[in-house]
Amino acid sequence: MKLYAEKPGKALRQLITDLLVVLWIYLWIKAAMGVYDGLEKLAVPGEKLEGAGNGLAQQLRDAGGKVKRVPIAGDDLAGPFNKAGDAAAGVAEAGRQQQEIVHNIALAMSIGLLALTLSVVLLFWLPRRLRWIERASAAAKMRGSAAGKDLLALRALATQPLTKLAAIDPDIAAAWRRGDADAVDRLARLELAAEGLK
Repeated sequence: MKLYAEKPGKALRQLITDLLVVLWIYLWIKAAMGVYDGLEKLAVPGEKLEGAGNGLAQQLRDAGGKVKRVPIAGDDLAGPFNKAGDAAAGVAEAGRQQQEIVHNIALAMSIGLLALTLSVVLLFWLPRRLRWIERASAAAKMRGSAAGKDLLALRALATQPLTKLAAIDPDIAAAWRRGDADAVDRLARLELAAEGLK
């Protein structure tokens, strides 16, 4: 069975709907990526803080190492430099933590946005599409046998609008009861057309 209906009008509607769903998914994926990228920019101050803290810590420790070579008072003079270097390393760690928090928030918000919007597809469009595929597959299998055509004809008599039935034959029910092959075939085609098949 074809994925799309064989009736041109319904096939076109289904194709357009499916393309719109694909476009919807694409646009929300792009939007979620945009949210992620936008929020990740908030990590730039943390990167700068980390870089500055690491640079300052290294310079203070290097200065402490040089001051330590001073005879007699070197160890005493190096202590404040090393402590200041440790404090600068703490600033760098704060920058790293800020980046991690921003990354986690950006990831959570973009995934949440994507999950929320894609749930519309999963909850509304996909079940309807799968039900149609199931109905159309069953109808397509039935059209190949006389008993299947008769069942499709009976279903058309029960579900199709009276105007459509009367357009086939004003006394279509009597023709179906007589087993008129042409009437059965026309009714079966009417029911198939309602499912988007021919």
